[in-house]
Amino acid sequence: MVDNVAPKQTWEALDSNPEAQLVDVRTDVEWTFVGVPDLNKTGKKTLLIPWQVYPTMRRNDSFETNLRQAGLTPENHIYFICRSGARSLAAAEAARAAGFPNVYNVADGFEGPPNAEGHRGEAAGWKADKLPWRQR
Repeated sequence: MVDNVAPKQTWEALDSNPEAQLVDVRTDVEWTFVGVPDLNKTGKKTLLIPWQVYPTMRRNDSFETNLRQAGLTPENHIYFICRSGARSLAAAEAARAAGFPNVYNVADGFEGPPNAEGHRGEAAGWKADKLPWRQR
């Protein structure tokens, strides 16, 4: 079972735990046009490892290998984030199955669900919680 962790709790873990790391599993298009979490204040960088590959949206067959290539080890506490929390949950489950025991899903993801007007980033999630982010 992968725990869902609120974005603000994720930020606190990233800031206080040297073994904590954030992995953004969205696509390169999302990173470019929507933005990415900015961890500069924590002294870390968000790892950008897609769970699915745009435009086919096929699963990234190298995902687990990419985690290791990024320097992640079983000692790391890895927080996975996507747009709304669905892809990141699947990615966290795959990481756990691949030998990473300390994995977490960032609840509501980077943009969260749409609000009443259909806009994301305002109702819940990293952006709605006013956590640091930047355009790539």
